[in-house]
Amino acid sequence: MLENLKELVTEGKNERTRDLDQLPVREILQVMNDEDKKVPYAVEDVLDQVADAVEIIVDSLQNGGRLFYFGAGTSGRLGILDASECPPTFGTDPELIQGVIAGGPSAMIRAVEGAEDSEELGEEDIHKYNVTGKDVVVGIAASGRTPYVIGALRAAQTIGARTISLSCNETALIDGGVDVSINVVVGPEVVTGSTRLKAGSAQKLVLNMLTTATMIRLGKVYGNLMVNVQATNQKLRERVKRIVMEVTGVTYEEAGRLAELANGDAKAAILMKLTGSNREEALQLLEQTNGRIRDAIRLYG
Repeated sequence: MLENLKELVTEGKNERTRDLDQLPVREILQVMNDEDKKVPYAVEDVLDQVADAVEIIVDSLQNGGRLFYFGAGTSGRLGILDASECPPTFGTDPELIQGVIAGGPSAMIRAVEGAEDSEELGEEDIHKYNVTGKDVVVGIAASGRTPYVIGALRAAQTIGARTISLSCNETALIDGGVDVSINVVVGPEVVTGSTRLKAGSAQKLVLNMLTTATMIRLGKVYGNLMVNVQATNQKLRERVKRIVMEVTGVTYEEAGRLAELANGDAKAAILMKLTGSNREEALQLLEQTNGRIRDAIRLYG
């Protein structure tokens, strides 16, 4: 596969940056900015595929499954970043969405040489993380040919898990046998082959979409408010109050009182105000409606 690297868009030379090392700093930045502007348009071209992927993930999570990201290098780090931000943002269990990087957690900080070149390691990690047929595995590789990701996806398919591939080349080896392939073609990088740039930005945007749209469909967002946020620090405790104020129209002081009665649970505080219920009743309503505020209000009425 190495001999085919030169044919990949992600490894191509960008003619606009051929003399990059001779440019003044301001011009370097302008070129980078111009190239970065292409990324959201490339993502727009694959929104249908992203939507299909979201539907698969929502179905899995509603039926007891989990979402896993498998990647190497930058791709693996981006998967871990997206997964790690879901618990504080959406109140999810850390086990629900997990990021796995070739070489293990230490590879987040320092590259583990050769880890990405092993299909067997990808297969082993599928079993190490106890992936089951209920789960969804997203394989992330800018090049679309990383052996570790190929191995992980193949092993996931063998056990019956749904699979999704995410690359930045029009055709990718990791697409083989997957349920949905997402190929965001952003073109050659400013620095040849440095896929932490445009390719990394594209992957980050898609991963944001996968989890955010999924959480919205699962009822963890009300309007555009992150009502499932966990009030684990002062900033987030203030956010809970502001959310309660926004939804119910109460004063800051009243929002603080409701939040305290609800033990920092924005959803419960909102229901307590809108329905006149107490905390226990509000929590019961949320349990009966899978955490969906609108359904809980209708059920109470």
